[in-house]
Formats: sequence, structure tokens, C-alpha cells
Amino acid sequence: MPAFFYTAVDASGKQVSGNVIVRNKSEAYRELEARTLIPVSVGLEGDFAGKGKSKAATAKSGPRRLKRAELILFTEELADLLDAGMQLERALKILNERSTSPSIKAVAGVLRDEIREGTRFSKALGRASSTFDELYCSLVAAGEASGSLPEILRRLVVNLKQLSNLQRRTVSAMIYPLTVLLACIVLIFVVSTVLMPSLTKMMQKTGQDLPFVTDLLIRFTDFMSAWWWLILGLMIGSVVAFRLFITSKRGRPWWDEYKMKLPAFGPVIFGRFYAQFCHTMSNLVNNGVPLLNSLKLITRGTQNHFVRNHLETVVLDVGEGSSLARAMSKTEAFPEGLIDRIAIGEQTGELGKAFSKAATKYDEDLDIRISRLTSIVPNVMLCLVAVVVGVVAYSVITTIFGSMSGIRAR
Repeated sequence: MPAFFYTAVDASGKQVSGNVIVRNKSEAYRELEARTLIPVSVGLEGDFAGKGKSKAATAKSGPRRLKRAELILFTEELADLLDAGMQLERALKILNERSTSPSIKAVAGVLRDEIREGTRFSKALGRASSTFDELYCSLVAAGEASGSLPEILRRLVVNLKQLSNLQRRTVSAMIYPLTVLLACIVLIFVVSTVLMPSLTKMMQKTGQDLPFVTDLLIRFTDFMSAWWWLILGLMIGSVVAFRLFITSKRGRPWWDEYKMKLPAFGPVIFGRFYAQFCHTMSNLVNNGVPLLNSLKLITRGTQNHFVRNHLETVVLDVGEGSSLARAMSKTEAFPEGLIDRIAIGEQTGELGKAFSKAATKYDEDLDIRISRLTSIVPNVMLCLVAVVVGVVAYSVITTIFGSMSGIRAR
């Protein structure tokens, strides 16, 4: 058997090298996984310095990441090629040779090499690029298991486009209020540093006291000018500490649960999960994947710990013989309408159809919620800006009228 030379990273993060004697490259990867090593480069020991040199250089540069638009394009084109009846290896070859995006060409090339070595497509995705997250790989694994890979890829395209559309609509909706907010900050700075000192001197000459709102505004700007560095440091420190906390083992479950309860945003997150859950279950069940296996695949692909814990409970109950509707009802995390649809589907033997109808409903609900969110957030921002501008305008006007009253009194 041939010897494969490898470079990998161990559990402590240290880079190690060595060789394994196995039949092919796929078994070499499995051997490294059994040793809890993360492969960086693997090649035949005999030609590693020659033909494998370019692959080693590519591995050292790290997996190439795809932008969201590139990920959508890659997934959509691959689904088109598979729908046309093309084999996976041939489809990846076409993407590698004809794609105009260097990133897609590189990722498709790595994926094709992995497939030719006997690696499953879902496993190869994780090795080719970190862009393919756990959910993406799990759904692809579900498509491989059910024979519905093109349909799964189509659904992934829809989900990715929804996320991209949500981000685009949110950014577009926030441009105007953020511009107004920036203008408001500039206005406050100019008023505080140029106009207010002059008005204050005028009030002092007339012997009038500063209005309460004006006095507060001046005290606030003086405090900010003296301690801005401390406030900025506290803000940066708080953001860093919060990021570290929500990525920790204790903080991640809390944050995943908390953001599901946020006003306006929580229902959107929940709605997206329900739509994704129903669409995926519909594809799996309709393509003959057993119910328990379908639930396990979805559970592994769910990144939200709060939702995953409920799904794990459902998997345990279904594995012990409980019906899906009863298991979901016990968690109290799923809406009654969805549970009723599933219960009817189980009774009539058309569970896949029930999931498909529920998915259509949640897609429509999600579009409505996203439209509301992108309408509410800019309006709230504009209201806050209006309040700030109103306070500044009021303080300036009252100061001017107070000065004029003092001059007339004299």
C-alpha cells in the first residue's frame, strides 16, 4: 500500500507532520480524523515534493473563502448542472474550468480532487472552504442520503438569497437614518463648540441664567470632551467582552435563547427556522429518508443552541416511539398551528405534504415580518434623531430669547 505524507494540526494547535500507509487518500483523511488531527495537506510521499508541491502551497495559503454572492452563484450553478443529469464530478470539473470567479474555480477544483479520491461531497465541502458551514454541509449530507441533492441545493439557494435580501434591505433602509444621525452629531458638535459658548457669554453679560435644557446640553458636551477617551475605551472593552462571552460554552446558549426573544428581531429568527425546518423535512421525508434520521440531520445542522436543545429532545422522544407532533408539543417551542398540521399529516400518512404546506405558509409569514422589520427600524432611528435635533433646537432658541429678554430689561 502507498504511503501518504501529511501535515496537520493537533488538538493543541501545534502543526505536526508524518506519514500513514493506507490504500488511498480518502482513508488517509479518515486515519487523521481518528487521530483527532486537522489535515492541512495530504499527498503521496513519493511525489509530494513534485506534483503535490502546488497543492501543499495551496493548503498553506488556507482554504479559499467565498463571498455570499459567490456562494449563491456556486450553489445555483451546481444545482443547474445536476438537474441537467450531469454527474457530480463532471459538474465540478465544468465549474473549475469555466467559472469566471477565481474563488469558485479554486473551490470547485479542490472539491473535484476530493470526490475523485472517494470523499463524500458533504465531507469535501468542509475541507474545501470554511464558507460551507455546518448547516450547509448537513443539508448536503441529507440530500446525498435521500437522493435529492439538486432539490436541497435549490433550497439552499433560496435561503441564501433570503439572507442576502434581508441584509441588503436592512442596509438600504438604514442608509438614510444613519446619514441623518451623522448630520445630527455634526450639528451637536458645531452648536456645542461654536454657538453655545457665544450664547453663554451673551447670557452672562445680560445677567440672565442659562435655561435648564441649555445648561444640561453644555454640561453634557463638556463631559464628553473631557472624558471621551474613557467612554470610547469602555465601549470597545464592553463589545470585546460581550463577544468573548457569547462565544463561550456558557454564553452561547444564553445568547441564542435571548436573541430569539428580542422584539421585532426574534419573530424573524424564529420564522426563518420554521421555514427552513419545514422545507428540509419535506425534502427528506418525500425522498424516503426515515423520520428519525431526518430529525438527526436537521439537529446536527442547526447552529442555534437553544433550538438545537429542543430538537434533541424531539429526537429522543421520537426514538422512544413517540409521535412527532406529541414530541414537538412537549417542548413548547413550536407553534400550535405547525403541530396540528404535523399531527394531521401523521394520521393521514402524508407527513411530507404537511411539511410542504407549512413551509409555504412560513415563507409568506417570513416575508411579511422582514418587510415590517425593515420599515420599523428606520422609523425608530428617525424618531430618535428628531428628538435629539429638537432638544438642540429648543436649547438654542430658548437661549437666544433669554438673551434678548435680558438686553431689553437693561
